[in-house]
Amino acid sequence: MKQILGVYSAPRPHWVGDGFPVRSLFSYHGHGEALSPFLLLDHAGPARFAPSSQPRGVGVHPHRGFETVTIVYDGEVAHRDSTGAGGLIGPGDVQWMTAASGILHEEFHSPDFSARGGELHMVQLWVNLPAADKMGAPGYQTLLNADIPRVALPDDAGQLRVIAGRFGATAGPARTATPMDVWDVRLRAGREVTLPAHAGHTLVLVVVSGTVLVNGSEVVRDGQWLQFDRESGEVQLEANNDASLLWLSGEPIAEPVVGHGPFVMNTEAEIEQAMADFHSGRFGQLAPSRAPATADL
Repeated sequence: MKQILGVYSAPRPHWVGDGFPVRSLFSYHGHGEALSPFLLLDHAGPARFAPSSQPRGVGVHPHRGFETVTIVYDGEVAHRDSTGAGGLIGPGDVQWMTAASGILHEEFHSPDFSARGGELHMVQLWVNLPAADKMGAPGYQTLLNADIPRVALPDDAGQLRVIAGRFGATAGPARTATPMDVWDVRLRAGREVTLPAHAGHTLVLVVVSGTVLVNGSEVVRDGQWLQFDRESGEVQLEANNDASLLWLSGEPIAEPVVGHGPFVMNTEAEIEQAMADFHSGRFGQLAPSRAPATADL
């Protein structure tokens, strides 16, 4: 079995804009190189919203130097950015946005979801880019639920969706800058499964909902996550009730990480340049739909 290095609980929630009540489960500010290539994970909801004629969300804001991976469990989010791209992501969909050299972006509850109300539940993961890719062209991948392959787990234990990387012979649709596995794991109550882990990779396991016994020793609940060592081994999971987990495994990027708000680069000088480029309009243009920018830069 892989060694568990720590079990961590989410802090109190805070609001991002007026549409996303978020718990920041981890951040490079607190865990740094130990979680590379993963930088940050925000868990939004589950939260119920009343019907509204005005979509809630977060207004125009910049990013540079990394990627955001948004996984929707419930609800629907409309997004658009300064490249001219945009669209909707709903239950089971994933948006993999590469900010790279710089992008302006906004995210709101979709008009239909706003009008009818309902439960919103999603996570957003920040994935670092190596220095060679930080100033590349921005873009994004829309990974629809129907296009993400599912693998049935042995003994009817549940299923695993391969968003990125591989599980056995099944490859996920996401293109990644560095090797990684991003799996959406669903376990049935009372069932167990043993999953293999890559030697040399960072491994983070997040319990999105439910309660799971890990390696026969740690009971981990909704809003908690585990960090494992980078040695080879397996992870044994036993679901005490129906559970949803996020498996994040990636090859570490052995480079300095310097961040300020929505910019993650390798040096302080690069952060200063990012701020100058943003203020001078080099990230492009995106007229606000409603809310002001959320970052005080």
